[in-house]
Amino acid sequence: MASSVEFVEFVTGQLSQAGRITSKKMFGEYGIYCDGLLFAVICDNQFFVKATQAGKDLLGTWEEAAPYKGSKPYLLIGDLEDRDLLTKLVQGTLKELPPPKEKKQGTKVDYKKDYRDLYQPKRTPMLIQVPKMQFLMVDGEGDPNTSASYKEALEILYGLSFGIKMSKLSGQAPQGYFEYVVPPLEGLWWQEDGDISGTSLLDKENFHWTSLIRQPEFVTPQVLEIAKNAFQKKRPNLPLHRVRLCSYTEGLCAQVMHVGSYDAEPETIERLKSFIQKKGCALDINQERKHHEIYLGDPRRTAPEKLKTVIRLPVVQK
Repeated sequence: MASSVEFVEFVTGQLSQAGRITSKKMFGEYGIYCDGLLFAVICDNQFFVKATQAGKDLLGTWEEAAPYKGSKPYLLIGDLEDRDLLTKLVQGTLKELPPPKEKKQGTKVDYKKDYRDLYQPKRTPMLIQVPKMQFLMVDGEGDPNTSASYKEALEILYGLSFGIKMSKLSGQAPQGYFEYVVPPLEGLWWQEDGDISGTSLLDKENFHWTSLIRQPEFVTPQVLEIAKNAFQKKRPNLPLHRVRLCSYTEGLCAQVMHVGSYDAEPETIERLKSFIQKKGCALDINQERKHHEIYLGDPRRTAPEKLKTVIRLPVVQK
């Protein structure tokens, strides 16, 4: 009997406090990962964790079983209700597992492909623990379709992001530089009364927004200043004081892939909110946590009905 998607979602939701939990189909069943490291599998709607001494010590009494034919014994975890125990089990197990293999030298980092759980979710809603990342950010307000401020923000973000990426060509590559693909544009959106949903999503004149692009770990304030100085020479009239480099930790969120025009998002958002309620969570929109979108298509080159947008909402467990 193959495991159900509902059981996999339940387990990953219970583990969400341990780190960035993701699942991946493997031979008809599921591998479970924390921060990119495989530590467990789900087979026949049963949860198996790799056997470690730390896991055995934490559980006190345990049952070992092979999740599939030819497998090494795993710890079979029957109690999936104790979230604190599961969190400690995952964290203790990870400490005894070897780290994931590093990419071969010369391999280009592509965040969309290397972190598919963050950038390529399915059209079925899911819970995810979003880790700390750093971004270039520009704030503004107004309709993104008509606002000169929004157009200016994108020019700043893309100009600096590609300037940092291409800095190696001038012999000024930052310390720790590696080859990478510039990540996609993202946006945090809100209105004065907080959340945007339903018809308010179409009231774009009243939008407040932060546009952002993720940056590699080697980007520091000093790296940004060098890039700003170089870019300012090319575009002297751009107000580069608007941009800032910030770390951002979203924590527990619900997300889904929206396929279609931006104006068709309300239906997808309502479906996502229904999922949040079914998972025993509550929407957590506030000054720090916002409606979040990641744009995987270029509206200038892609038909509206084919645009892909990750919609992510911050949540808390009730």
